Amino acid sequence: MTRLFAGTPFDIPPTCDLCGQKESECQCTPLQKADVEAEKQREADRLPPEKQTARVRLDRRKGGRTVTLVEGLTSRANDLPELLGKLQSACGAGGTVKKADELIELQGDHVDRVRQKLGEIGYRLRK
Repeated sequence: MTRLFAGTPFDIPPTCDLCGQKESECQCTPLQKADVEAEKQREADRLPPEKQTARVRLDRRKGGRTVTLVEGLTSRANDLPELLGKLQSACGAGGTVKKADELIELQGDHVDRVRQKLGEIGYRLRK
């Protein structure tokens, strides 16, 4: 008897967080359980948009192309690919997430629309 109420009507055996079965009957692999724990940790590290400041600027590339850059948002505190999708749909443009630099690039000059969308989401903006 290792649990406090083992053998009493109040005994509730531990269950798996992933499948919901008793731990003795669980079929989940340790890799699946580690993935669930990692996802919980990512969600715990997320910061609300109101506590983050984004910097939006325009950059000129070779050949005269322009790129709108969103900086100052970390991948640990945000889901950058999801945010990129929202910005792309708001601007009607392509783009990418540069994970190494932790920035979002959108093709074209969309500074005003990006600022408006980030403000709607709740991010603080810096010039």
